[in-house]
Amino acid sequence: MSVIKSYKELFIWQKGIKIVFLVYKLTKSFPKEEIYALTSQLKRASVSIPSNIAEGFGRQTDKSFNHFLNISRGSLNEIETQLIIAKELEFISDNNLFNEIMFLIEEESKMIGAFAKNLKD
Repeated sequence: MSVIKSYKELFIWQKGIKIVFLVYKLTKSFPKEEIYALTSQLKRASVSIPSNIAEGFGRQTDKSFNHFLNISRGSLNEIETQLIIAKELEFISDNNLFNEIMFLIEEESKMIGAFAKNLKD
């Protein structure tokens, strides 16, 4: 098995970047009065996912990395909740994009959970 030299090689980081891109794309259509509220919160939470994966990787201890992976998973839950709220408020018109993000959130959460478990073992 090869040694991972950079966090950029991690599929969980790569998928986190994809979630960021899609969240930014989705929030472009949100009402302008939400720019400092739900739009901003969604963007910050999405950026938090790959950022915490990168920071945890850089700490170079499994315990610390696990801590930052847990923060990433918390951000995934935050985004999921905020997207449900945005959907209920009828801010989301692109159902395909919404469903794609929700699928990626579920997938990413499972991947981070499995990765964290492997760090502990």
